[in-house]
Amino acid sequence: MTNAIQSGAVYPTTTSTPSTPSASMGKDDFLKMLVMQLRYQDPMNPLNGTEFAAQLAQFSSVEQLTNINDQLKASLAADSTMTASLNNALATTFIGKGVRATTDTFQYGGTGDVKIGYTLPQQASSVTVKVYDGQGNLVRTMANTAGSSGDNVLTWDGKDDSGLTLGTGTYKFTVEAKDAQGADIQSAPFIEGTVSGVRFKSTGTVFVIDGVEVSIANVLEIMQE
Repeated sequence: MTNAIQSGAVYPTTTSTPSTPSASMGKDDFLKMLVMQLRYQDPMNPLNGTEFAAQLAQFSSVEQLTNINDQLKASLAADSTMTASLNNALATTFIGKGVRATTDTFQYGGTGDVKIGYTLPQQASSVTVKVYDGQGNLVRTMANTAGSSGDNVLTWDGKDDSGLTLGTGTYKFTVEAKDAQGADIQSAPFIEGTVSGVRFKSTGTVFVIDGVEVSIANVLEIMQE
């Protein structure tokens, strides 16, 4: 007896991935629905002419609204580009001018003085300003500084608590203010310096104030040097 081996044909199988439906309907979708409605209408009960005309009018309205939306998007993009260009051009005119900017970081060049300040919402009975180096080490403590309501400016001579002049680098300062009852008062630190340059970054335009980058949004005041 001979055993016969029958080979069956193997057919490739395909797996279809369902498409995710769109959350909005555009003019192309509307037109496809209209064509499908005409294709599968009942020949014995064709689409009413008045109803068909109304649907065509709806399609025309959808198309016009879509075109208006596209034009508005293009116009807004052009306006944004133009505004950014104007702002960048205007920012360069501030080079060489003195500014006051909200930040607690400043650059010390190894010589001279640095103007730092803070804004108090109310009168403070005691204010202590502490300066830290780039490694976070406390290098100078200035107690009994001005505690008036509003802006207060003081000058740091670049020396530590021992009277030694510190080196070039980036420094930070904190302000500890208290009222007559010993409660903490929130303060807003700022620096005063000269705009030495402007940098155009992906996150926005920044001023270079005595070596420190400060966003234009953080500039409080422009002062002519």
